[in-house]
Amino acid sequence: MDTTQSTPALRYVDASFSYGGPPTLTGVTGEVQPGEALALIGPNGAGKTTLLRGILGTVSVSGTMEILGRTDGKVPKGSIGYVPQVADLDTTFPVTVRQVVMMGLYAELGWLRRPSAAHRERVDAALERVGMSDRANLRFGQLSGGQRQRVLLARSIVASPKMILLDEPFNGLDEPNREALLGIIHSVKREGVAVVVSTHDFKLAYECCEDVALLAGRQIAFGPIDRVLTPANLEQAYGSRSTDQLVGSGLEEELHVG
Repeated sequence: MDTTQSTPALRYVDASFSYGGPPTLTGVTGEVQPGEALALIGPNGAGKTTLLRGILGTVSVSGTMEILGRTDGKVPKGSIGYVPQVADLDTTFPVTVRQVVMMGLYAELGWLRRPSAAHRERVDAALERVGMSDRANLRFGQLSGGQRQRVLLARSIVASPKMILLDEPFNGLDEPNREALLGIIHSVKREGVAVVVSTHDFKLAYECCEDVALLAGRQIAFGPIDRVLTPANLEQAYGSRSTDQLVGSGLEEELHVG
């Protein structure tokens, strides 16, 4: 889609992120347009999840951070969907797939208001979109890991957000669930939704993201994939392990490594 005249969905200028002490991630500058995806890549502890939490407002941010045109962090309820790295639901808790997706509308409903027929239709539509309609009445804990990820993605999109955040969504997924999630990401991007995805998977970045933020406690580089995922930048982020990160990824030729 043409985003040349769009207000960025996300914009940083020399942003730093802190849990109350010294910054754990510094020097972030770049932007994400509506309908585009940004991959957050870097070693463990690089600040990928911290950056996502900054968008959600759960860590302190200094410098400039503009979210959906707002610099005060007060974006409309339901405008940001979030799929955490680890399911934030106890799999032994007796909640159905349909009820999990309905949780995505709680910001709109509140805790006491009963869902209307229109709300239930939106839940059904979200489940249909992720290919989980036939499991709507199953307990969430009965699903496989990949199926749970798809349900959590349905929960994140049911409120029609303008931005979706995904924290390592492809960890441990088999190929069918991986392909299903990729298809959903491409689908929401076509509707103008911005996506920010934390991942260790270089191939995933190439498959669904226009830009990359390469992090290692600070920003190494931010921009188009072919300009960011270079051997020199990867060496800064991963040290001598940078080549090892690429072996088996299928990207050695693109990055002229090996």
